[in-house]
Amino acid sequence: MEWSACLDEYEKLVIRMTTPRVVIDNAVCPKATVVKVDSARKHGILLEAVQVLTDLNLSIKKAYISSDGRWFMDVFHVTDLKGNKITDKSVINYIEQSLVTIHYGRTTGSNGLTALELTGTDRVGLLSEGRPIEDTQQIDRIEARLRNVLKGDNDIRSAKTMVSMAVTHTERRLHQMMFADRDYERKPILQPSGDSPVVTVQNWVERDYSVVNVQCKDRTKLLFDVLCTLTDMEYTVFHATIKTSGDRAYQEFYIRHADGTPISSEPERQRVIQCLQAAVERRASEGVRLELCTLDRQGLLADVTRTFRENGLNVTRAEVSTTRDMALNVFYVTDAIGNPADPKLIESVRQKIGLSSLKVKELPPLDYHQEAEKEDQTAGVAGTVLLSLGSLVKWNLYHLGLIRSYS
Repeated sequence: MEWSACLDEYEKLVIRMTTPRVVIDNAVCPKATVVKVDSARKHGILLEAVQVLTDLNLSIKKAYISSDGRWFMDVFHVTDLKGNKITDKSVINYIEQSLVTIHYGRTTGSNGLTALELTGTDRVGLLSEGRPIEDTQQIDRIEARLRNVLKGDNDIRSAKTMVSMAVTHTERRLHQMMFADRDYERKPILQPSGDSPVVTVQNWVERDYSVVNVQCKDRTKLLFDVLCTLTDMEYTVFHATIKTSGDRAYQEFYIRHADGTPISSEPERQRVIQCLQAAVERRASEGVRLELCTLDRQGLLADVTRTFRENGLNVTRAEVSTTRDMALNVFYVTDAIGNPADPKLIESVRQKIGLSSLKVKELPPLDYHQEAEKEDQTAGVAGTVLLSLGSLVKWNLYHLGLIRSYS
């Protein structure tokens, strides 16, 4: 490491002590790449580490998280979306360099773009109701128009807009906006299909921890979404165990408030359950996944979403981006009442937009093919608390590679 001439020896020591130590190993596990991170502990640093991995669309199959005093130690078992190890050296180097800097915080610049943050009541066809605005200097006019679009005709809730020249992590910011809007208190317009997440919270009085268990269908970025909510609610994760089996995910967190106290009331416990259920369900991919890849142009998004609306398709989630002169968009669509869209209707929409540009694409199933192994069963699921903190710490230290055996 090269040192700046202006740093004294104490400053160099502080940097050495707080800089995370990162080890990426493809040999220790036959089915996943193991990423180990040791660092000084601070609020939100676990989320920063997970954010690095999820930004690369890596799937976290297992994780063991433990903190001791002012230090935290994490082990992540990760694969790509196809279930393969991470072997690309450029990706491995990027992970190492990004994780080394997490202690100092990571922000995403605006790249010269203005960020418009919009919050309002959802309805079918909302995304297609924007209109091109010629005078880009009139920010107040833009905000007023967007409020009208969001408010609609019979909306008793006021629409909110915010203009910013710089943003933090985009998906992180979306969680903050929805949490601030108290989305967890409202029922969705389109009811999600399938099983709902099971969240339990109970206190371990002897150790002053609140134990949070989340059991749900596994999907990409699940751990990131849960940690965003716990961080926004000002809880600190001291220990955690994350596991997946087939298409199911099991997450257990030992948390406290920033002042070191556990959850102290039944209303607070219920609020945590509501918020975590909402965090899991926000990204639930309801509907057919459509990928649009075409030359970008003014009004493209409005034209595509208007075609969806005119053909009775509702966009439940969208990821919109541009790379140079190409538009790279992903849409999840259902029919107008939330049921699966008719395949013939999807094909008709594809023909109108362009068969080569708009394609139906399903993500591969998140299935972690593990070799049979005997796992300790003391880590509970859906509310079963470990018999002692010592067993959890020893279990995690074993997987963190800090002790040779655990029995």
